[in-house]
Amino acid sequence: MPFRSVCVYAGSNPGIDPGHAAAAQALGELLAGHGTQLVYGGGKTGLMGVVADAALSAGGSVVGVIPHGLERLEVAHRGLTELVVVGSMHERKTLMAERADAFVALPGGLGTIEELVEAATWTQLGIHRKPVGLLDSAGYWGPFAAFLDHAVDAGFVRPEHRVGIVRDADARTLLAALEAWTPATVQKWLTREES
Repeated sequence: MPFRSVCVYAGSNPGIDPGHAAAAQALGELLAGHGTQLVYGGGKTGLMGVVADAALSAGGSVVGVIPHGLERLEVAHRGLTELVVVGSMHERKTLMAERADAFVALPGGLGTIEELVEAATWTQLGIHRKPVGLLDSAGYWGPFAAFLDHAVDAGFVRPEHRVGIVRDADARTLLAALEAWTPATVQKWLTREES
């Protein structure tokens, strides 16, 4: 069963590789085609704007959440189904998480990475039971995936939690994997014997 809503984290810049914008467009169109609402950061620039415009053009519902302080900097998208202006980044991330059934990260910078890691951490801790995915356009998330593998090898992340962050270069395949995802049944903390 398709998700009712998916939170997409994405760069407010387009990046150098045009494949990133193509991936954002494909994701937006796919979400709209499934009747899945897009929840995202509310900007009209970069990959954020591409995914929102693609979903809107395909007849989808798009909710943007943007802090008042970034409303002008990120050039808030005024053509959305709903634009919610909040007081802080913390409120933004909380509301986006509350309004989504799953999370997908497109390529992006520090803000995208921070949002992605927080969503995955909340899943790991059981704050929510929602899958997290990486849309790996042009291999962008490969180094991040390698770092997560390193964190497992170093005893800081359980293998069961590592595999919970799904990665694929194809939006359709990624969404299918997220829909099939089940939460890990182990606790976050390693015992001394396990580490």
